[in-house]
Amino acid sequence: MASSIAPSTIKQYNCSLKAWWKFSKFNNIDTYGASSKQVLSFLNEEFQKGASYSSLNCSRSALSLILSPNVGTDCDIKRFFRGVMHLRPHRPRYDTTWDPRIVLDFLCTLYPNQNLSLEKLTMKLATSLALISAHRVQTLSLIKITNITHLQEGLEIRITDKTKTSRFNKALPVLRIPFFSENIKLCVANTLLSYLEKTKPLRGSIDYLFICHRKPHCKASCQSISRWIKKTLQLSGVDTDIYKAHSTRHASTSAALRSGIPLDTIIATAGWSRDSQTFAKFYNRPLGRSKNIYPECILGLQACNV
Repeated sequence: MASSIAPSTIKQYNCSLKAWWKFSKFNNIDTYGASSKQVLSFLNEEFQKGASYSSLNCSRSALSLILSPNVGTDCDIKRFFRGVMHLRPHRPRYDTTWDPRIVLDFLCTLYPNQNLSLEKLTMKLATSLALISAHRVQTLSLIKITNITHLQEGLEIRITDKTKTSRFNKALPVLRIPFFSENIKLCVANTLLSYLEKTKPLRGSIDYLFICHRKPHCKASCQSISRWIKKTLQLSGVDTDIYKAHSTRHASTSAALRSGIPLDTIIATAGWSRDSQTFAKFYNRPLGRSKNIYPECILGLQACNV
C-alpha cells in the first residue's frame, strides 16, 4: 500500500503527519481514530499559524491516508476549506509568462557547440529540451542514452521510467526532436549529439543523459537540471526572482497557442490527458507587460460607425 504513493508525495506528507502526531499526543487524541471535529481543530490550529490553502490541503490528504477517506468529503471540513479560500485565497504561481524568443536569442550566442565549455553546453541542452518538449524537469532527468533512437528526420527519445503523470494503461512519454536546418545554432538534436560526444569519456557506465559538469560526473538530479535552466533564464534576461525553471513549461505551451498550434497538439506534446483542463487553468498565460488591445477595440467601434 505504501508503494502506491510516490516517494515525493510521502516526503510532502511527512511534515503534516509529524504535526498531526504532536497535536494528537498533546491533546490526548487517538492518532488513527480521530473524529472530524478533532481534525478540524488541528487544521484550524495550522491555519492560525499561517498555513496556506495548499499546505492545509496537503494535511487533509495526508490525514485521509491514516484516518479515513471521509476526511476529504466531510461537510464541515469542506466548508472550512471554503472559508480558507475566502480568507487566504490560493493563487497560481504565475499570472504572466515570458517570451521564449528572449531565451532563444541567447541560446544562439552559445555556438558552435564544440567550442562551448561543458557547463554552457549542458545549460543550452537542458533549456532547449525543456522549451521544445514542454515537459517537466523530472522527465528530462529520466532520459537514457539507450532509449535515444537516431532517425533520418531527427531523434526519438522514449521515457521508460515512471513519471509524475504515469497512470495505469497510459503510454509513457516519447520526445521527438527533429533536425532544425533553418537555424543550426538552435538545433536541439545537434546540441544533444554534441553533448553526448563531449561527455562520453566522463560518464563511465552512467546511462542517463544528463551528468554533472563538475567532478564527480554523476547522474544529474532534478534540482541540478533546474539550476542550469534557471541560470540560463537569468543570463537571457528573464527575471528569475519571479520565474523559475518550471516556467519553461508555461512559456513554451503559451507561445505555441499564440502561434496557432492546435490545442490538442499542445496537450499531447506536454503530456496532459485529452480532457485535462490543466493547461487552461494553470499554464496558458499572457506575456508579461503585454499590450491590452481590448480597450482599443471597444473604443474603435465608435470610429467604425462614423
